[in-house]
Amino acid sequence: MSESAVVTTRPPRLARLVTEVLAPWVWVLGLPPVLGWHATHSVGSALLWGLVVGVFGSVIPMVVIVRGARKGRWDGHHVTNREGRVVPLAACGVSLTAGVAVLVLGDAPHQMLALALAMFAELVVCVLITFALPVGGSRGWKISLHAAASAATVTVLAVAYGPWVSLAGPAVVLVCWSRVALGDHTRAQVVWGAVAGAVVGGGAYVLLERVLA
Repeated sequence: MSESAVVTTRPPRLARLVTEVLAPWVWVLGLPPVLGWHATHSVGSALLWGLVVGVFGSVIPMVVIVRGARKGRWDGHHVTNREGRVVPLAACGVSLTAGVAVLVLGDAPHQMLALALAMFAELVVCVLITFALPVGGSRGWKISLHAAASAATVTVLAVAYGPWVSLAGPAVVLVCWSRVALGDHTRAQVVWGAVAGAVVGGGAYVLLERVLA
């Protein structure tokens, strides 16, 4: 095999960098403190409640995922094989549920509770699509969680801070491109992942924020 052939078949470095730097756990960890500032206008409160949502929504599930990947239970810390996503997604659900309980017991700002519940709603929809949606004669479709997390984050922040946040939209497009460029998802999977994130994650936040206010 020629050197040129090797180069052309190697995943783009930029795509790998984007996939790592803008992974779901990064969005889920970064969003809560930013939203917490909007809700409280207090650095201490924003960090406190932001960490609660971030730890239960991102850090704990990521610890489970990384440990499982190291033991070979699924394909890497991005869990690129659909069948391997059962335990990681279940861990996310259990951890988020515990996080919601902490928010309720701690009398957290309603925006933070709305965010955690919206994350849970988005997770449920992604789980149903991943394992239950009939596609091509079989059950399940590997919707892009990278696309869902990035689109949901931009949508929630646009709702909180104003439409100017939509200028971050190209970051979502970049994430989607990276997943397709690496061969981890099809174009349809990243598009519908972004739609699920914006509509379910963002929409649930809008609804819950008003209901809980």
